[in-house]
This record gives sequence, C-alpha cells and structure tokens, in this order.
Amino acid sequence: MENSTSQTPLADDGGSLRGRFNEATDEFVQVFTASIDFDQRLYREDIAGSIAHATMLETINVLTKAELDQIVTGLQNIQAEIESGRLQWRVDLEDVHMNIEHRLIELIGDTGKKLHTGRSRNDQVATDIRLHLRSSIDGLVEQQGQLLTALADLAESNADTIMPGFTHLQAAQPITLGHHLMAWFEMLRRDRERLMDCRKRLNQLPLGAAALAGSPYKPDRGLVAELLGFDGVCDNSLDAVSDRDFAIEFCAAAALSLTHM
Repeated sequence: MENSTSQTPLADDGGSLRGRFNEATDEFVQVFTASIDFDQRLYREDIAGSIAHATMLETINVLTKAELDQIVTGLQNIQAEIESGRLQWRVDLEDVHMNIEHRLIELIGDTGKKLHTGRSRNDQVATDIRLHLRSSIDGLVEQQGQLLTALADLAESNADTIMPGFTHLQAAQPITLGHHLMAWFEMLRRDRERLMDCRKRLNQLPLGAAALAGSPYKPDRGLVAELLGFDGVCDNSLDAVSDRDFAIEFCAAAALSLTHM
C-alpha cells in the first residue's frame, strides 16, 4: 500500500495493479479494473480538489509559490483540454485521477509529482464524490424550487376551479384544482427538504485523512474546506475514507422524488 505522503505520480493506494506486481498487466484485466469510462465525469471536482490541495501545500511550505503557479496553470490547461475533447483518456491509467495526474506531469515535469504529497487516492476519491453529489443536489434543489413556485402560482390561479376528487378510484368529494395541485406541492417540498438534509451530512471534507490515518505533513484541512465550500471536516479519518453512506442517502432521496413524478 502506498505511503500517504508518497510523491510517486502513478502509485495508487487504492490498489493499482501496476503498483503491486512486477509484470505488465494483462489487457483484459486493465479494461476490467479501469473506471475511466464512467468516472471521467468527475474531472471538474478532481481538478478543483487538486487546486485547493496545492494551495494548502503552499501555505504550509511544501510547495513554493512558483511550483503552485505551475500546478494550477497545468491543471487549468488540462481542464481546457478535457472540455475541448483534446485529452485522450487512457484505460491503462485506470481512473480520472491518474489520467489527470499523469497529464500534469507530462505538462510541467517533476513539479507535478509533488501534487500528491500529503494525500491519498482514498481521500481524493471520497472528496471528488462528495463534491459531485453536492453539485448534483444543488442543481436538483434549484430546479425543484422553480417547480414549486410554478405549482404554487398555478394552484393560486385555480383556487376556485372545481374538479372531482377520487378515493380508491371512485368519485368522492368535489375539490378544487388548486387544492389538488398543492398536494403535489407538499410532496415535492418534502423531496426537496430530504435532498437539502442529505447535503448537510455529505458537505464535510474527507481530504487530509490520507490513506486511512492522516498525514505527517499536518495539512490545514480548514483552509481546504473553506476553499472547496465544505461546512467542516470529517472528524475521523477511518470513517472519512471508508464510508459512502452519504451516497446511498442521496440515491434514496432521489428515488423517493421519482415516486412523485
């Protein structure tokens, strides 16, 4: 397992096969273990997390200002390459993190190897996922807010529009269309509140936990949390890198929303 402070660019504490065996990896195994086909969507979060991490490393004197500028510029150029379709994703590099890191070293040389100082693939992945889900929640909450406003306006304009009410598929008491629409309003409001509540728990920074037990570089986790918009930091390093309950909670909240569509 990789030391959490390693500066080796292609070492992977998460289990890179190349880091565990001397012989070349079989092509089928490379494809089977690679996640790049689907985790490349995390490139924005990965780059944002890396820029924040590098900024923190400069404040604790691990990087010089010149090295920080090199890394930030290199990462920004990589993001431009990805968004223009010029970056060629490599299956042999397994995931989005290693692809970006490898490209950074190609662009700026050995300085790029310093980016991984004080962090692990474990806390990097956990951070990327939290950032991605937070962004997804923010987008959904905004859209739900717009829908709730539209429903409330439509219900108000139909406060006196009479329609039949049904129970057990049979006609029951007469109701208004506005009353009917406000039933959907209440359901969707609860959906929105569930997502917002989920956001509170996932918006804690795991970066700094390293592989599982922290880093001897004593990273300023509070600074990284502030730069990335987290409300705070994960208190226990083992929990920070091992648990994905926040992701399951997001899936559950999203699934409940679908029952009201």
